[in-house]
Amino acid sequence: MSGQQRVAILTGGSGGLVPGIAQALADAGFAIVLTARGEERLQDAVRRLSETVDVPVTAIASDARDLASAQKLADEVIDRFGRIDVLVNAAASSTPIGGAIEEVDVDALIADADVKVGGYLRYTQAVLPAMKRAGRGHIINIGGLTGRSSDTLSGLRNAAVSHLTKVLSDQLAPFGITVNAVHPGIVLTPHLEELFAEIAKERGVAVSVVEEEFRKDIPTGKFLSVAQVGRSVAHLADAPDAALTGQSLTVDGGYSRGIYL
Repeated sequence: MSGQQRVAILTGGSGGLVPGIAQALADAGFAIVLTARGEERLQDAVRRLSETVDVPVTAIASDARDLASAQKLADEVIDRFGRIDVLVNAAASSTPIGGAIEEVDVDALIADADVKVGGYLRYTQAVLPAMKRAGRGHIINIGGLTGRSSDTLSGLRNAAVSHLTKVLSDQLAPFGITVNAVHPGIVLTPHLEELFAEIAKERGVAVSVVEEEFRKDIPTGKFLSVAQVGRSVAHLADAPDAALTGQSLTVDGGYSRGIYL
């Protein structure tokens, strides 16, 4: 099938921030292709999204660690839809790596970066032929604020995402392809709620106490929703031209205190 409807691929499509991003892109009129390794969770995500949108929603399993798998995904999307307009890179492991340097598992750290940074690059390589043929495209890389702090060593993957984004934007701008990064702040997801519960249990306090400790450092006084992150991504994906590219957009309710010129 091919047509005029724009198509967006979202990696890491079975959970995290992706449902909110997919909803926003669907609301903007994009056909949605969700991809991740786990077929069952992926199908669940497609089923949930399909209940709320009026655009095609498709699941295609792929592995961020394997270029051939990413290329197979891109080929299948082209076969089905005839085009690829947007790539949202969001595949990542959810286990932070940190602690004392003497105890860090370096192999685990490298594997963690390979899924996110290496995976983002592989999926980008896979969609580039279609985007270059079309003379347009938008690539949005989901990073994270840990890349701007020393709280956890695995934040290096998010610092690398910003660097990769800038390199790609320089190379791809002549082809009408934009590349930007979105760094979400504290987003209320099931994973974050589980983390709050674990911290509260360890400390012997109510979950509300832990939540308030995190919330008080956000100027808006509110955690972000996945929908808010999704709308920011959709803004980049829906841009009519390539004027906005090579940027790292922080969506955090003012949580970041640094000034980045």
